[in-house]
Amino acid sequence: MNHPWIVYLTAYLGVRIERARNAPSRGASAVEWVIITAIIAGVALGLATLIKTLVEQKSSEIQGTFGGGGGGGGADS
Repeated sequence: MNHPWIVYLTAYLGVRIERARNAPSRGASAVEWVIITAIIAGVALGLATLIKTLVEQKSSEIQGTFGGGGGGGGADS
């Protein structure tokens, strides 16, 4: 166990592990990702509901303007 490469690797890994333990945390944790995802999903759901409501209102306006369609252009009209 006193081979120079083993001593070197042990020291190198020890330094790397110590740096990793003492380094300031970078990036978002899993909980933060869940919160961010939930917020984005909520905004998307709200926008989808708003768009659906606006489309249904315009559809009702169009149907009211044209009286619900027409006779269909059949031969009897």
